[in-house]
Amino acid sequence: MWQKLQDFIRYMEEKTDAELDETQKQQLKEELQTKIGYFQHERIVHLLVMFLTAICTLLSLLGFVAFQSIGIAFLFVALMCLFVPYIVHYYHLENGVQKLYTFYDKLK
Repeated sequence: MWQKLQDFIRYMEEKTDAELDETQKQQLKEELQTKIGYFQHERIVHLLVMFLTAICTLLSLLGFVAFQSIGIAFLFVALMCLFVPYIVHYYHLENGVQKLYTFYDKLK
């Protein structure tokens, strides 16, 4: 997903730097709105998954503190290995969508 967003950002940089007439700008704005909607949906799904992973991670940490089970400690480590990449991915997704907003403002 991150690669698709990067490719589309590069495409938008090329298109917005070029001279466009009003119909081309309108078509580009419509395409941009469609892609922004797609990436916003992706962003919300990843936000929900990240929150769920964070809650499970915290619960496993609390479970380890309460029961001091090695199995729960391994669960905590496994969830942390998922949680950190989710944060990084969501960070890139959020910043990419914010960049798309600037392209839309530039086309106005």
